[in-house]
Amino acid sequence: MRMLNEWIAVGAAGAVGWPWLLKSLGDGGPMARAALLARTGLDDDALPDLGSWRADADFLNIIATEILERRPRTVVELGGGTSTLVAAHCLEKIGGGRLVSIDGSEPFADATREMVHARGLEAEVRAAPLDYQENGWPGAWYAPVPLPDRIDLLIVDGPPWFLHPMVRGAAATLFDRIPSGGTVLLDDAARPGERLVARRWKREWPDFTFHRVTNTAGTLIGRRR
Repeated sequence: MRMLNEWIAVGAAGAVGWPWLLKSLGDGGPMARAALLARTGLDDDALPDLGSWRADADFLNIIATEILERRPRTVVELGGGTSTLVAAHCLEKIGGGRLVSIDGSEPFADATREMVHARGLEAEVRAAPLDYQENGWPGAWYAPVPLPDRIDLLIVDGPPWFLHPMVRGAAATLFDRIPSGGTVLLDDAARPGERLVARRWKREWPDFTFHRVTNTAGTLIGRRR
């Protein structure tokens, strides 16, 4: 019954949510890109276009801020790309840290790994095929791959929304690895499906505080008390 209710809610929200979806396909605009380059010290050509699913500059700015200011030692990313490059660069700037990025597409994971290593940065980029799993959430999820026992920063930018509007909710299966003071970032949080994900996370994980940043695509930030 809960799954049926969630689908009904997604449909109702989607009827008024298409403007949010259209905004989420943008790149954040030149001002956000300029702010990102200034904050990280990256060159302008360091942010390649890896396709229509790239993270926008607003979300990349939040990732950079989290790493540069909160200095996590272990970062896990669901859905790689330009965000992997930004995270790896920021970890290097604070003196190092471990970055594990997983992606459902092996060719995309290979391209991301090559891009990061070509700039002399470090990241463990792993392909994890998507398949339907019994995890309490709809849609496909990543096949099991080795992940750190402790995750100081969890970046959720996958799987792609077309698998199911609430597919990214299964990132909660990793919340037990986030310590007190740790953070989860959910991209595209303004979309109807992600709003329902946020609602359920807030209900099921009361030891996290969640708030949404109203940037281009919306970012949900959760911190464990």
